[in-house]
Amino acid sequence: MADQAQLERLRQGVSAWNAWRAEIKTSDVDLSGADLEGADLGEADLSGADLIGAHLAGANLARADLNGADLTEADLHGAQLTGANLRWADMIEAKLAGANLTGADMRAANLRWADLAGANLTSAALNGADLSQANLTGANLTGADLTGADLTDAKR
Repeated sequence: MADQAQLERLRQGVSAWNAWRAEIKTSDVDLSGADLEGADLGEADLSGADLIGAHLAGANLARADLNGADLTEADLHGAQLTGANLRWADMIEAKLAGANLTGADMRAANLRWADLAGANLTSAALNGADLSQANLTGANLTGADLTGADLTDAKR
């Protein structure tokens, strides 16, 4: 369950959130299960955050730092993740259908069983990512770097 004090701080805006993160220098952020549908979180520092089961459908996370974040079973369908840092992120069974991940850095991300149907992954860095059993039906992978990615049993 999300830390309510942290959730309230995030709702004060990205500038306040990022200033707080820089001040406290903690990676102990619990936003699990939070309802952030449609939220404007562009450029937010969410590195290392627990976002398990969070509702982020339609949210703006463009250029957000989600390095090492846990987005397992998070709902990100239709979210804007252009240029986001998702390196080492756990996105197991995440719902990313129709999401815009253009230019996202997803190196070494765990996307096992993720639903990426119709997602835009143009120019995304997926080097070493685990996409095994992911749904990539209709996903745009133009210019994406899949070097060393695991696509075992991925649906294409």
